[in-house]
Amino acid sequence: MRHWILPEYIEDVLPAEARRIELLRRQLLDLFHIHGYQYVIPPLLEYLESLTTGVGHDLDLLTFKVVDQLSGRLMGVRSDITPQAARIDAHLLNQQGITRLCYAGSVLRTQPGGTAQTREPLQLGAELFGHVGIESDLEIQQLLVQALQLAGIRKPHIDFSHVAIFRALVSRAGINTELETEMFAALQAKDGSALGEMTHGLDAQTRQALLTLPSLYGDMAVLQEAQQRLPQFAEIKQALQDLKHAAQRLVDLDVEVSFDLAELRGYHYHSGMVFAAYAEGYAGALAQGGRYDEVGQSFGRPRPATGFSMDMRALIGIMAAAEPARGIWAPYSDDAALGRKVGELRTAGEVVVVELPGHEAHRAELNCDRMLVKNDKGWEVVPADNKG
Repeated sequence: MRHWILPEYIEDVLPAEARRIELLRRQLLDLFHIHGYQYVIPPLLEYLESLTTGVGHDLDLLTFKVVDQLSGRLMGVRSDITPQAARIDAHLLNQQGITRLCYAGSVLRTQPGGTAQTREPLQLGAELFGHVGIESDLEIQQLLVQALQLAGIRKPHIDFSHVAIFRALVSRAGINTELETEMFAALQAKDGSALGEMTHGLDAQTRQALLTLPSLYGDMAVLQEAQQRLPQFAEIKQALQDLKHAAQRLVDLDVEVSFDLAELRGYHYHSGMVFAAYAEGYAGALAQGGRYDEVGQSFGRPRPATGFSMDMRALIGIMAAAEPARGIWAPYSDDAALGRKVGELRTAGEVVVVELPGHEAHRAELNCDRMLVKNDKGWEVVPADNKG
């Protein structure tokens, strides 16, 4: 076996792409910073219960498990940083008002997600804790749009749904947990036939509403249709009103908006509005988010929460191919004046590469389009002579 072969869906990030990822990461974290989001760096490993509590099986199946050699307890390699941020808010910061956190780091998953075809996404996100109203949802959504635009996506597409609609139908009809799980799976698969069989025996209003959900997708007109075809439950009316409010705010920001009321991503831990961001040239979701008020309760401190996360690798993947950064070639020398000139250039942000003795034949690999030469004025930067 070749020892340099990596596992499936695990890959290196080479210099040009790594530099783009790092520059964009810094820009996005700076964006979050000026909006009041504090940067945290959670650990890569935690006890399994801490990583998966409150998120059902959604993350449990994606989490690599290992045994801690010190305690003998089962540990997990994080597959999502969001629960870690909730734990930090609940138990370490312990603020009574609003807490805004942001993060950036690798996560590891047992299976590749979507079309990204990687089991090691570089996750970056922002979370807002302590506010229950739509105002915090709007803040998070608008921050996401700014982040996407900063990454060069001028007209992102945001797809909305709201888990409270399905939950209201299930709760009002007294549907048991087992049947709820089966209905959820049928809705995600858009399997109308299976859903029809499962809803036999329910009251006519609930059955018709559940069978209607898969057809409620499209533009803003979907909300009007939903208002007419779904039961006039207070929870559903509020959900549709919130969706309309949020969508209108994004439309005003020149964002394309759509709805799919049967899409219940993160249903086991999300509690309200959910959304995913898309862009031309990339088939999967670039970012996902929503409200998850119930996760904090699992850590012993109920806190309303909303946020989003994105995969930096996916963002970079839809951008134009990166060109390696060009630098300035400098000879190896003890000349003090040359040392000062190199220092000045690097302080100004230039890449200066000193050619080490014995490697003149490989000068082209240094990727320098300029060079430092000494003349009667001292050391000056001139175009490379391409004599390599």
